[in-house]
Amino acid sequence: MLFTNLLDTSLETMRDVAPIILVLFFFQAVALRRPVPHLRRTLFGFLYVLIGLTLFLVGLREALFPLGELMARQLTAPAFIDPVAAQAGTFAAQWWDYGWVYAFAAAIGFATTIAEPSLIAVAIKARQVSGGAISVWGLRVVVAIGVAFGVALGSFRIVTGTPLVPYILAAYTIVIIQTAFSARTIIPLAYDTGGVTTSTVTVPLVAALGLGLATTIPDRSVLIDGFGLIAFASVFPIITVLGYAQIGAWVTAHGAKRRKRA
Repeated sequence: MLFTNLLDTSLETMRDVAPIILVLFFFQAVALRRPVPHLRRTLFGFLYVLIGLTLFLVGLREALFPLGELMARQLTAPAFIDPVAAQAGTFAAQWWDYGWVYAFAAAIGFATTIAEPSLIAVAIKARQVSGGAISVWGLRVVVAIGVAFGVALGSFRIVTGTPLVPYILAAYTIVIIQTAFSARTIIPLAYDTGGVTTSTVTVPLVAALGLGLATTIPDRSVLIDGFGLIAFASVFPIITVLGYAQIGAWVTAHGAKRRKRA
């Protein structure tokens, strides 16, 4: 069964990657009219991409998605939240009874963001172009805090069943206000961090968590309540990065004023 799964996934991956390969080779041959440099190494690179994507997709289906849904079911089970009430048949949970769900959501959001390869790449480039002024670990931690808060708040929304739109409107209103008062040098980086956080590692677990919560919590729609959690993971890193830069600028300016007075 595993071999069949690997074979089917590899064929799907080849079909999905084929347009990218065709576009690259087409423009290389037609527009640039030059042979592909290092053709053998390039072909081996595409082979590695196919193998890596195949194994990654199989891992998602076999491990990450089931694990996220399993954790959501276990943390929302009446026997876990209130064993006495569950045994007596009088269990009626309120939003504050799901504290472990919020804690798990924040922890998984923070951990997956720290491990996100896209964010690591952006942080390294940011340090290079800033001459070391932007710390790799500093940026990763600040972004991870934003994702952790966003995923926890998104889990709260699923538990309470409240609409998605007011949360997103409020968050982007804060982003707009912060943008108006932030240094121009940090705004593009902050907006990019919102995109790179929702990538290969974060999305599968966060999406599985949202779908698992919507499935296990009574009176929730998987389609309406289960999705939207990724939006929280995208917008709140922008807020934390802009806020971190603004706090740093204020501390620097305040320290300069104190030195002048002294």
